[in-house]
Amino acid sequence: MIQLFKMAFRDLGRNRRRSFFSALALGIGLAMLLLMAAFIEGEMGTAVDTAIRLQSGHLQVRAKSYDEVKTSLKWADLVENPGAVAAQIAALQQVKAATPRLFASGIVSVGDESAGVRIYGIDPLSEANAPYRDGMISGEFLAPDDREGILIGKPLVDKLALKAGDQVSLSVNTSNGDVAEQLFTIRGIYSTQTGSFDTVTVFLPLAKAQAIAKAEDHASTIFVLLNDTTQTDAVASAIQATNYEVLPWSKMNELILQWEEMANSYMVFFYLIVLGITATVIINTLVMAVYERTREIGIFAAIGMKSRRIMAMFLAESSLLAVGGIIMGLILGGLVIAYFSRYGFYIGDFGITGVLFSDTIRAKLTLEDTITLSILALVVTLLASLYPAVLASRMEPVEALRGGE
Repeated sequence: MIQLFKMAFRDLGRNRRRSFFSALALGIGLAMLLLMAAFIEGEMGTAVDTAIRLQSGHLQVRAKSYDEVKTSLKWADLVENPGAVAAQIAALQQVKAATPRLFASGIVSVGDESAGVRIYGIDPLSEANAPYRDGMISGEFLAPDDREGILIGKPLVDKLALKAGDQVSLSVNTSNGDVAEQLFTIRGIYSTQTGSFDTVTVFLPLAKAQAIAKAEDHASTIFVLLNDTTQTDAVASAIQATNYEVLPWSKMNELILQWEEMANSYMVFFYLIVLGITATVIINTLVMAVYERTREIGIFAAIGMKSRRIMAMFLAESSLLAVGGIIMGLILGGLVIAYFSRYGFYIGDFGITGVLFSDTIRAKLTLEDTITLSILALVVTLLASLYPAVLASRMEPVEALRGGE
């Protein structure tokens, strides 16, 4: 076996340039696949993490009749005495933060410009607000007793040509079906680097949101963050809420999970197409080698080398080309992925309803994807090399010797 690979290495060295570029073609193809896999993993993983941090939490406790689509504000659809409910949940060891939130729909207007928004009534002191607090661009974060302050996202501020300290009119749908309107001062401008969220979301202190929406001591949900995502099911079972339903993050983010599953399914076909194209380069290299060495193959056959030995010799050559190409691909792909994992790739707002994609994709390559794609590249290359290997093994000695003259 060692002798076979020594012969294969020597044969590839006869035309080093051709062998190098054949392996390089496979390497570039593998590098492309690694980059695509890293982008898919990075974006889907980020989308789930972003949705949990900004919108769904690991768990939410709601009234069973609550309609999220309609942003229901009927008292019967809300959580009564949410502070006490949140405190009971926060006492669980696995819980990082539990806080009431009130959702309402409204319109922000200034002059002749207006925009529809979703209002988040939050407890400003809660640890769950870290993404918004850490994303402050200008101004200051809300205070619990603020009755005239509002927090607005940067895309909305840019759209309406506003800045911190400006006043805006906020119209809010109330629990009794009326519309309440009040002037608010922009206390601060935030950015979570998620355009689809920042464009439509404004924040008020929970007490003020309850007052203007006429919800009194009620909240739409209890937003729960855990220390470990894997504890979601255990905590959901531990929460005693007979009058409410407990929703895990996977249930609230089904669209993202379906999107990820669909993306992975399509990527398999893309992988095979790219590897198929690069494998043809290996086929062409070996077919040319077969015809260039026709007389040599005839001599081997004439002195008694069996056809399976000749076939194995060409398969050994393809194996060396494949290994060389995979090493090149891992190096090239690793360098490119390292760059994009640090600096990312800006895509802006996808504009897909129900999915919070970050404005910047950061590549994230997993060991599983690396191993899977490397093995796939090796297997496809070996399968592709079967044709030239069989072609060489089936040559008749006399005809091969004549063909070499």
